[in-house]
Amino acid sequence: MSDFRRINENMLVSPQLALEDIAAAAAQGVTTIVNNRPDGEEPSAPQGDAIEAAAAAAGLNYVAIPVGHAGFSEPQVDAMIAAMEQAEGPILAYCRSGTRSTLLWALASAKLGEDPDAIARAAAQAGYDVSPIRTMIDMLAAR
Repeated sequence: MSDFRRINENMLVSPQLALEDIAAAAAQGVTTIVNNRPDGEEPSAPQGDAIEAAAAAAGLNYVAIPVGHAGFSEPQVDAMIAAMEQAEGPILAYCRSGTRSTLLWALASAKLGEDPDAIARAAAQAGYDVSPIRTMIDMLAAR
């Protein structure tokens, strides 16, 4: 059951994907799946290799940028920027609830120079709150 939430024209986020969600994503024009969930975090959920295989079968690119509950690192932000810059169409990023995916997108967008207030508004319209990392967003945007 798909719960894709559009942040902007090029970014969607979702809670944990089921294998059948991959075809639904492709049907909506998604070209890249970004997995922000570490393998083994929920053993009963489809793991990265299964999602990657389903993405390949649907003609989609797949990128794994696992984010644990410890937080975000600059290499993860840079990997998300690379995924965003290399995507040939909309990206669907997922984790357990979509929150880590949204926060990682927010940090990457800030580092790319997007306005922090616009980032916060876009996330909020999708049902996500970036206030826990707002200081980091402001810092990255100021660089």
